[in-house]
Amino acid sequence: MNSESNSHFKLATFAGGCFWCMVSPFEELPGIHAIISGYTGGHTSNPTYEEVCAGNTGHYEAVQITYDPAIFPYRKLLELFWQQIDPTDEGGQFHDRGESYRTAIFYYDEQQRIDAEASKQELAQSGRFDKPIVTEILPAATFYPAEEYHQQYHHKNAGHYKLYRKASGREDFLAQHWYGPSDPEALRKQLTPIQFEVTQNNATERPFTGAYWDTEEEGIYVDIVSGEPLFSSRDKYDAGCGWPSFTRPLQSYAIKENTDTSHAMIRTEVRSRLADSHLGHVFEDGPEPTGLRYCINSAALRFISKDNLVKEGYGEYLYLFED
Repeated sequence: MNSESNSHFKLATFAGGCFWCMVSPFEELPGIHAIISGYTGGHTSNPTYEEVCAGNTGHYEAVQITYDPAIFPYRKLLELFWQQIDPTDEGGQFHDRGESYRTAIFYYDEQQRIDAEASKQELAQSGRFDKPIVTEILPAATFYPAEEYHQQYHHKNAGHYKLYRKASGREDFLAQHWYGPSDPEALRKQLTPIQFEVTQNNATERPFTGAYWDTEEEGIYVDIVSGEPLFSSRDKYDAGCGWPSFTRPLQSYAIKENTDTSHAMIRTEVRSRLADSHLGHVFEDGPEPTGLRYCINSAALRFISKDNLVKEGYGEYLYLFED
């Protein structure tokens, strides 16, 4: 996709190594209209996957995102892009080596270039990495969609995708450098005792005691530690269990699932990806449309009402409550 008939949409193109892994972080965000995996930045026309991987075309594996900047600004796309890659690796990404796996931001106008340069400088100055940031910032080139079997690969071949993402080293790198728990002592000062025990020590609040088990006000629920958006009141329902229950998260990528064998049971634990906060568990006894029940501790959440979304910096989620 190289153009979009609806004039308020814009394009963003990011190369972050294997394009299979660069779709899911963006696909469920507000204002995202389409994501296509493909090839760009090379010197041949209509390259194939085999040609690109062989390193003879100069192309990068990339994703092209069609988005509405009025809903989800380009700067937020940049922030999320950095969190998916190793920006210090100039020879590829993780176990994937070669020029097609290099990282780059391809800009479509001067403002995107300015924003990308500023974002890269902020990352370099943050001290997060002890090596130079080598991700390139380049003018957008012709984008060639990849073969159909590569599109939405993480849905078509979910099992293989999860194994590949882990085996490639990407998941472990991101957990080490981008995600994970904050300083425990700082968190003790930031959180109440029950919030700390739930999010950091996998505790469970007593049913019918949390702040949100019967809340009906419209808004979103974010991670109490990181502020990462997790759930919407539109997906909340009364499961009768005494904990806030949701049929689905706002974005599946924001949630991690682990097997929990504690208390002589086998359950699926739910954690936030960014802060690695323990949230609760997910069960397969929920209502339609998902059949799932995300049973979440109130102590792991902070509620932001619809009227306060803009003031709190979550204005892109106002669309959820438009009739």
